[in-house]
Amino acid sequence: MADTAALSTAEIQTLRQSPAALLSAAFDAGSVAGTVELRELPFLTMVGIRVDPASAAGMDLGTFTGGLPAASGIVRTSGDTSVLWLGPAEFLLVAAPESHDSLGGEFPRALIDTLGSGAGQVVDLSANRTTFELSGRRARSVLEKGCSLDLHSRVFNTGTALSTEIGGIPAILWKTDEETYRILPRASFSQFLGRWLLDAMREYASDEVP
Repeated sequence: MADTAALSTAEIQTLRQSPAALLSAAFDAGSVAGTVELRELPFLTMVGIRVDPASAAGMDLGTFTGGLPAASGIVRTSGDTSVLWLGPAEFLLVAAPESHDSLGGEFPRALIDTLGSGAGQVVDLSANRTTFELSGRRARSVLEKGCSLDLHSRVFNTGTALSTEIGGIPAILWKTDEETYRILPRASFSQFLGRWLLDAMREYASDEVP
């Protein structure tokens, strides 16, 4: 086994394998551009935050992140960093892979330092979940096969994120654009959910589907 202490950051990155890496070819084969497409967005930086947003610590973290969301479903985005509301005092920060301090970025270490001795908790969850991106004009139809949320655009707007179940698997569903969704399952469930999504996509995976 390689001694990771002697490896460069670039070398360590080449050794990483995402939770759904084995499904990459199947995702490509099962996708049809514009109709329904599925891919994994691996290694996103994710930091769990538990804090009273009205407290001094909450205000400090809010200032650092660009703001903590104030209600269910709300996502606060600043640049390439987003904070999702999971509960009245629970949030999930999501940022690009290179935002992780192990790659020279500022999260999660800077958040831990910002919290300091304040009442709250900051935990690196980057390895806890992976992220799928489902897009295309049939993406909502695929999700509606196994998600009980009302996904109509008048209810589930772009910029909304909610905890739910998809195909029986707990996940966070985040609508990032009119026809684009990010799905955040726990890493241990990612291959099951990836295969469920591929099966749900099957009837739409043709250029002839209207």
